Amino acid sequence: MSAVNDTNLNSAVFFLTGIPGQEDVYLWISIPFCFMYVISIAGNSVILFIIKTDPALHEPMYIFLSMLAVTDLGLSIVTMPTILGIYLFKSREISFDACFAQLFFIHSLAKFESSILLLMAFDRFIAICKPLRYAAILTPPRIAKMGLAFMLRGVAVIFPLPFLLKRFRYCRDNVLSHSYCVHQEVMKMACSDITVNYIYGLCTTLLTVGLDSLLIFLSYVMILKTVLSIASHTECLRALNTCVSHLCAVLVFYTPDIGLAVTHRFGNSSSHLLQTVLGYVYLLVPPLINPIVYSVKSKHLRERILCVSSQGGLISGTGVSERGLNNSAMGFRAEEGKLSFGSAD
Repeated sequence: MSAVNDTNLNSAVFFLTGIPGQEDVYLWISIPFCFMYVISIAGNSVILFIIKTDPALHEPMYIFLSMLAVTDLGLSIVTMPTILGIYLFKSREISFDACFAQLFFIHSLAKFESSILLLMAFDRFIAICKPLRYAAILTPPRIAKMGLAFMLRGVAVIFPLPFLLKRFRYCRDNVLSHSYCVHQEVMKMACSDITVNYIYGLCTTLLTVGLDSLLIFLSYVMILKTVLSIASHTECLRALNTCVSHLCAVLVFYTPDIGLAVTHRFGNSSSHLLQTVLGYVYLLVPPLINPIVYSVKSKHLRERILCVSSQGGLISGTGVSERGLNNSAMGFRAEEGKLSFGSAD
């Protein structure tokens, strides 16, 4: 093969893709994307600010929520340059190194978000099934260790991917079907054997997202078993109500993730639009929806946000804070051998 053809085999860039067939209205399409990013970044930033500044919210559930907010912020920030670059400036090119860096952060943060959802399920399981041991099990040092361990897990399993991709030669047109880089798409552009990447990607998915989702499901089986054993119908509903926010977060994250994985591996050209839509839902909707759902469902968080918005800062009085401490979001306590639930989120 000639030197010219060898040069073409390793083009210096990938080409990202927006919504197919809508190039003429990209500027208009950029408006909802900009709106989503503004709401996502502002919403998660407010959540972090409220939790950090209010001692009443320094509880395990809210610590896990702050981890989720940080992860959602990261996903928004890492995808924003390429998505808005396409729709605002029609800038489709991305260098190999930038693409590999973006997919590393996207996949690492996605794995970490899956881990956080598992930790939040564990929090709900302990709060409902073992309320008397809640404070002893979920101590701040233990929460920090679990968060660090899962963060390192996400980084460790994704770290080899950019290096596995970089060893390939790319001889196709290098046009990706998303507005950002993901491993499933980039490896298909290679003109080399991608068996190792395919197997490694499948194994990491099963051992992280697959295992996390299975453990979340088992946690809710145990929660449902415990709740159904409660004699009072009102207490039963109140207990389940504390899980609504987390269930919404789980469905919003895992549904498009599973759908996207299926379309990547078994889809054809006719499913390209579905693949594009699922890709946007997977990365843009959770950071947008999570702060809204938790702000609406969590009474104490909602009160603090209303105080900040109405007075321009955190109130110095003790009314809301004391109420948050005495009537925590966990809402579980033991009275005369029975489970009694406080104010549900």
